[in-house]
Amino acid sequence: KMTVRKISAIEALNGLKSFDTIIDARSPGEYAEDFLPNAENWPSLDNDERKIVGTDYKQVGGFEAKKIGAALVAQNIAQHISTHVANKPASWKPLVYCWRGGKRSGTMAWFLDQIGFETTTVDGGYKAFRAALVGDLEVLPTTLRFVVVCGETGTGKTRMLGALAQLGHQVLDLEALAQHRGSVLGWLPNTAQPTQKQFDTRVWQTLRGFDASRPVWVEAESKKVGNLQVPQALMAHMRLQSKCIRLQLPHSQRVALLLDEYQFFVDDPEYFCTRVAALTALCGKATVERWQTQARAGDFATVFSELMTEHYDPIYLRSMERNFAGYAAAQTVPLPSCELPQYLAAAEKVVGEAFFK
Repeated sequence: KMTVRKISAIEALNGLKSFDTIIDARSPGEYAEDFLPNAENWPSLDNDERKIVGTDYKQVGGFEAKKIGAALVAQNIAQHISTHVANKPASWKPLVYCWRGGKRSGTMAWFLDQIGFETTTVDGGYKAFRAALVGDLEVLPTTLRFVVVCGETGTGKTRMLGALAQLGHQVLDLEALAQHRGSVLGWLPNTAQPTQKQFDTRVWQTLRGFDASRPVWVEAESKKVGNLQVPQALMAHMRLQSKCIRLQLPHSQRVALLLDEYQFFVDDPEYFCTRVAALTALCGKATVERWQTQARAGDFATVFSELMTEHYDPIYLRSMERNFAGYAAAQTVPLPSCELPQYLAAAEKVVGEAFFK
């Protein structure tokens, strides 16, 4: 007798913590694109096997393909049971899903159920979960109260978020979730951005962890962080419904901060020259070539100083005045230097202001 329980995507969305293990039965390629939070990949078919079964389905027909697929799936599930299940207690409760909640998760769940584990599947699989998550992202940001950390390039907005987090406050670090620093020069060396679906899931999971009665601190961002789109409802709420603070740091300290945070450019001037070439259309060929020459000569202090005054500061100011309703009334937070203790002290002070309680 099979006693596998099936739940809706909404139930899965709200009840992930009630399961001991979340099992993604899709191929590694599908899993790499995105997965339910904390899910482990126990593929019923690996990437190559999935292609083989799909090819056979087209060439020799569904019946023959199903026989081949069944043998492969049985072998793989047997291996997963031997590897992952041998030490599980009888009380272990897994949640299993695949792309649409069909044969792959159903077969995995059947084996686990027959062993005696209380097993659950997601009706509609990952596809239904993704649709529910996207819908939740339309509503979830509006339940939270954001304070947007503003400030020109080099004022240490990310450092302020880090200081706030260190003091125990709620922080949404979109650049960390996107693995990108948010500008043309923001690509991190040897670091790939997550997929859009992964980014959405990371944002959703982070937002769900916040206490709605306390403010959430977030950096002012554009609609895209690198190649990734910030969820529209979140961006709209940040821009139209949120208070702002504005960091101020002496120009020389802003240069010092950039030299510290972008040390990888100093270590690899050619990488910088490749990245800054993307600004040619905006800043002109002669200007970009001058910055490239200065970088190759090791004069990054001058390069960063000019990048701020000639490019980033004017663009940033126009963008903030145009897009963030709370910017005009933003509380100014002066910082004497870019050292972390200054951000910790500033964070304690600004959080203590009645304006933000």
